[in-house]
Amino acid sequence: MEALALGYSPCPNDTFIFYALAHGRVESPVPLEPVLEDVETLNRWALEGRLPLTKLSYAAYGRVRDRYVALRSGGALGRGVGPLLVARRPLPRLEGARVAIPGRNTTAFLLLSLYAQGFHPVEVRYDQILPLVAQGEVEAGLIIHESRFTYPKYGLAKVADLGEWWEEETGLPLPLGAILARRDLGEGLILELDRAVRRSLEYALAHPEEALDYMKAHAKELSEEVIWAHVRTYVNGFSLDVGEEGERAVARLFAEAEARGLVPPSAAPLFL
Repeated sequence: MEALALGYSPCPNDTFIFYALAHGRVESPVPLEPVLEDVETLNRWALEGRLPLTKLSYAAYGRVRDRYVALRSGGALGRGVGPLLVARRPLPRLEGARVAIPGRNTTAFLLLSLYAQGFHPVEVRYDQILPLVAQGEVEAGLIIHESRFTYPKYGLAKVADLGEWWEEETGLPLPLGAILARRDLGEGLILELDRAVRRSLEYALAHPEEALDYMKAHAKELSEEVIWAHVRTYVNGFSLDVGEEGERAVARLFAEAEARGLVPPSAAPLFL
């Protein structure tokens, strides 16, 4: 049987979740071929429908709801997980400021667009943001992934926690990313793939140290302390199943984005 391409990022939460599937530790309904790419690359590919199964920012999902559907397992939602806005010095207002962002299709950029207006986004790969801010090439940076744990090393300070802002505004967890399946795979296979992703995560939770070498092989930050902090932050109960509260959070994010014209409306179900 031809292998099905599975896209996910090299970040520790994704490599932790998919370790068991990538190494045949759990059963999959079809052979899977891992494709590891920066999440913004995966976001852009999804606009073309390129991969049948892929990690995606929720902001990008908002633009491809008619083509893809989210699995209930494998995603990143939660509290205390939001992107941070950092700068070299206090920044009382963002209007007119150059802000390095990790991609226009990321949930981080969508949140910043809901939070503030009038800034000038400078799009770069997420792991290049901290050096740009530290060197003074931009006034602020919107950071995600491992950068949330390492920005003090660059002499930078937190200006805003957009996850905290979202939680205060809505009372809901913050949706960051999901595993999406192209709807043309069919409901039966998609449900089987969802169960396989959950089995993979359950295996990693039961054998966490077994996944460490795989995570270190792909992580931008090799410190084991940072890697495990990343996993603890982004892998939680919502990763096993998005649940009713998670579904409400995703619906609220899309409603806010639609109201601002940031994503097109869609009547397609968000989850199977």
